[in-house]
Amino acid sequence: MGPLDVGDPAKIGPYTLRGRLGRGGMGQVYLGVSKTADWVAVKVIRAGLADDAHLRARFKSEVANLRRVYGARVARFEGADFDGDQPWLAVEYVPGRSLKEFVEDDGVLPTDLAVTLGLLLAEGLGKIHQEGLLHRDLKPQNILLGPDGPKVIDFGLAVLVGRDHQLTKTGEVVGTPVYMSPEQADGESDLTAATDVYSLAATLVYAATGRLLYGSLTGMKLFDAIRDPATLPNLSGLPSELVALFGQMLAHDPQARPSLSAVEETLLKLVEKPGRTVKELRDALTQRTATEPSLPSEPGEIDIEVAGEPNPEPTPEPVTTEQSAAMDSESAEPEPVAIDVGWLVAEVREQYDRKPVL
Repeated sequence: MGPLDVGDPAKIGPYTLRGRLGRGGMGQVYLGVSKTADWVAVKVIRAGLADDAHLRARFKSEVANLRRVYGARVARFEGADFDGDQPWLAVEYVPGRSLKEFVEDDGVLPTDLAVTLGLLLAEGLGKIHQEGLLHRDLKPQNILLGPDGPKVIDFGLAVLVGRDHQLTKTGEVVGTPVYMSPEQADGESDLTAATDVYSLAATLVYAATGRLLYGSLTGMKLFDAIRDPATLPNLSGLPSELVALFGQMLAHDPQARPSLSAVEETLLKLVEKPGRTVKELRDALTQRTATEPSLPSEPGEIDIEVAGEPNPEPTPEPVTTEQSAAMDSESAEPEPVAIDVGWLVAEVREQYDRKPVL
């Protein structure tokens, strides 16, 4: 996270901005804090684009999509305003690195943790798909590894399945090429859940090997390779138990790919082996990937003395014999006092004797 620039706003909507989290295709992303001290990620359309009716419509679609999706593996929607001069939306802030940053910093995941990651991401995609949505830009940069496990973010490219009108034209390529399905690279607008299945496999290959499907190819050479059924993605270095499943998920024909539910079932079978549980592997994944949250402190939240070096313990004043005796007397347990309750017992018995029998 970087500091705010001179030209950055101090507030967006109800949120006070505390820093820059990054920049996306649609604008700047800030770290914000609510009046009740909840941290959020605030995406703001950059200056010059807010007047673009097409882009504003895409932004409005993103907000509508975020409102509909709930789940432990999807960043929670917090608020939005797309009608003002500076459209923005706020989602749950996930303190942690992206999957891309993790692999670059700490290396690839071992097989069991890569499989566990795939299972959790498939669950997140399932929540998206059950609302009739597609993500269309699943990639390591859009997976945050938080203290509660991985979460899928950025629905800026999500579209409603079966919608009569599209916010992108046929032939317009939307997404990140190195994780893009062949039909997406062809610019098809009638996409299905199979395109997210392909991107999930491409993302998991990166998590398990640190490699891209088509190596260092870029530009039109990369697009040509993705769209050519004879050019197979590179799965070298992938653990043998994952080759068959990922190979199917990366099939050139979307109809040949397994459904997301079938992917989940296969990943679950790979995870559930004697001597280990999904819970244990999920905890191990979080322990391996999560980092300590790094958030700025609110004014007055941390005492200066506490934030610096610990203060030495004060040297106690000498205690006299009389003071010691008095302290011992004060700290001693008091003797129990006997209380006579015989009168109460007698009174209760008298009342009971007077009570009529029903």
